[in-house]
Amino acid sequence: MQLHQEQHESPMQYHNRTNKIAIALPGSYSLPDTGTHSHIIQHYINGIRDEGIKNKVHDFVASAGIQALKIVARQHKSLHLAADYERAIEQGHYRPEDIPAIQNYIDILRRKPIRVVRSADFDYFIPIIQNEVDVLDNIRQLPDPATLGPNKPKDRYNDSLEFPKTGVGVQCDINFSAHLALQNTILLRCYSYTDHRVKPLVLFVKHWAKIRGINTPYRGTLSSYGYVLMVLHYLINVVEPFVCPNLQELAPPDPDIPPEALEGITTCQGRNVRFWRDERAIQSLALQGQLNQNHDLLGALLRGFFEYYAQGNMMVTLPKRGFDWGRDVISLRTHGGLLSKAEKGWTGAKTVIQPQGGAPIAPAEFNPTMMQPPTLNSKKTDQPLSPDNVAQSVTEQTLKSKDLKEIRHRYLFAIEDPFELDHNVARTVTHNGIVAIRDEFRRAWRIIKAAGKGNVSEDLLEDVKMHKDQLERKQFISLLDEIHGSDVYPESVLI
Repeated sequence: MQLHQEQHESPMQYHNRTNKIAIALPGSYSLPDTGTHSHIIQHYINGIRDEGIKNKVHDFVASAGIQALKIVARQHKSLHLAADYERAIEQGHYRPEDIPAIQNYIDILRRKPIRVVRSADFDYFIPIIQNEVDVLDNIRQLPDPATLGPNKPKDRYNDSLEFPKTGVGVQCDINFSAHLALQNTILLRCYSYTDHRVKPLVLFVKHWAKIRGINTPYRGTLSSYGYVLMVLHYLINVVEPFVCPNLQELAPPDPDIPPEALEGITTCQGRNVRFWRDERAIQSLALQGQLNQNHDLLGALLRGFFEYYAQGNMMVTLPKRGFDWGRDVISLRTHGGLLSKAEKGWTGAKTVIQPQGGAPIAPAEFNPTMMQPPTLNSKKTDQPLSPDNVAQSVTEQTLKSKDLKEIRHRYLFAIEDPFELDHNVARTVTHNGIVAIRDEFRRAWRIIKAAGKGNVSEDLLEDVKMHKDQLERKQFISLLDEIHGSDVYPESVLI
């Protein structure tokens, strides 16, 4: 098949992909980077996305008789980098005082490569002459243009909203008419009052999940709310003796008031929201030490938390088994804190249809007899009209007419909402997401286990984004070294 550089595929990625394809071809091939493979080189050049860069690379290869893919790719990388710098300057992504050095460097990148003899072999590099060393040093200190706005692919999950530059110091979610969410908030606040260790433990776990990149539902991982429920399940049902009492089990009887007045107190939107919500009483008893008999240090609780979710075997911190991700459902309202996926009927993924921002549509609302028959277009079709076809067409019309959306429910990881019992808080977790989450719990437990033995080589709170930035920076410096080689040439080399 014809090679083609994708829209946001860097020359380095395109080069590596071409190498892998060439090596995998049947027949006896040496590495295309070192051998003579004119057909591979031609396919590579024809697939370069930018027409202007493609023509320049083609002319260079034709004039110099290049026979190694790495030399062709190096010229491609140099010209592509120059174009990236130009786009970044146009969009104002560099400071005005840095632009003269960048423009000088763009001219350097577009020079004709020179042939350099290396032992019995030879190579081609973009020359840096003696009076240009400072220019290259300045470039090394500036950001890679490929990582700046005009040159990187859009990330719909990380695109920033526009906020005022000053006066904003609080991150928050904004919801409208989310009455059940208010009940969840009150429940979590009451749990935070049951023991002084709850809040710091929850905040640490939320920070850990964020710094390790596993708290983004849109990316297939778990929300911060899900991690809070995981912590509470551990503190209520796993730790011995417990740290938090089960506030739903301790719900007092309904007050002697008319049933309609119970909305927002014991019921909300048809859901049971009963729990012990007397915040003053909870705080008072907690201060007196009457809500639990647990005196574990915060570090010990954290150690047990990570072990519980890291593996399903017998724990070393507690005489219990770890969490079974494949079978168990976390259920705060339930005595013991666990249900099985089979009990809940959460054994396979399913799709439900619901209005934008509303509850799922009842099946009766899709009764085809209540709808107008679908309008058949005049285009000839080989598919006969059947009741199933009519129903499908009606469903499609209903989806459009009611502005509905499809919601995918997954049960790879299962956390029952305390009030919406049919809602899996972890429904957004995909296969890749659960693999990432479990790997992070195992990593954390491995680090914590080794902490007292003096052989810890990893940071529990290493920022994955910072690590990615450092890796990108290292790749950028390597790219500059590859383009120019290690030699500085006299000015006469350009003549």
